[in-house]
Amino acid sequence: MKARENVLRNLDTFIERVEALSRIQRILIYVGVFALVFLLFGYLSFWPRYQNIERLSTEYGKLSADLAKSKKNAEKLAALEMEFESKQRDYQIVLRSLPENEEISSLLASVSQSGQDAGLEFLLFQPGTDVNRQFYAEIPVFIKVTGGFHNVVMFFDRVANLSRIVNIRDIEIARDKSGVLSTACKAVTYKFVEAAPEVKPDQKPNQKKK
Repeated sequence: MKARENVLRNLDTFIERVEALSRIQRILIYVGVFALVFLLFGYLSFWPRYQNIERLSTEYGKLSADLAKSKKNAEKLAALEMEFESKQRDYQIVLRSLPENEEISSLLASVSQSGQDAGLEFLLFQPGTDVNRQFYAEIPVFIKVTGGFHNVVMFFDRVANLSRIVNIRDIEIARDKSGVLSTACKAVTYKFVEAAPEVKPDQKPNQKKK
């Protein structure tokens, strides 16, 4: 009770002092009190909201930058996927153009038949040693034929139109004393070489499990 009475007494004293002031002084005090209350209300009410808005704006900017970066990565990924699919199609086309091991004999027979159909006479048709080129191997065939130039061109054209890849290299054309035209060349086809299985250091290639 005494504390309450002291507060009321102090308040009455303050009011009496204010009333004793001039009108301008009272107006200034009222304005100052109003401004203080307004500033205090603004600080307690709007300042936390302003800080929250600033925080949300910062997070929004960061998320927008991450989204833009993700979109660019997605565009790159789509382009890489398209490129991969294109390379895979090209690989399948090349793969279909290379003969399997069991097709080599029939392919060489097709090369020989192409020469006969072109009207050439074979003097030599000799398969050579395979040349390993890491994941594929070259299969050379040494050929020597006799016949007209037109027949030789027809033979090369037939070989080029085979379903499998066959390249003609090292072409040499000569005419003997009797006027007979002879052509020597090397036909090269290809096959895939399967990678050998990896052998562990502690296991020999022919080591059998006990």
